Amino acid sequence: MGRQGSGAGRWPLSARPIATCLAAALLLSGCTEPPQADSPPVATERGAQLFKERCAPCHPDGGNVLNPKKTLHGGVLADNGITTPAGIVARMRAPGPGMTRFDQAAIPDADARLIAEYILATYR
Repeated sequence: MGRQGSGAGRWPLSARPIATCLAAALLLSGCTEPPQADSPPVATERGAQLFKERCAPCHPDGGNVLNPKKTLHGGVLADNGITTPAGIVARMRAPGPGMTRFDQAAIPDADARLIAEYILATYR
């Protein structure tokens, strides 16, 4: 059994059940909230314009002139493991065969993100 004491870091026996309940309540309070989802992508005018300038020649209406099986439509993107703006930007930076590589100098990260969000919001 524990000793009652007044040393630093020790709780009197009568306060331990209260402290234990408080600790459990604090731990459990964060476990009952559902995880917050990221906000859905938004198609901005700037994203649309960048897409039109840089991507639409090869991806008209979200299609793919080189490989019709690899469109920008949501289900196809997801089947290829691309479900987030970061996934699209990664593909822009290191594309597969036939696609132009768009590095940071060609399309800055902020613009690449706008394009990616436009794609995800437009071609669900």
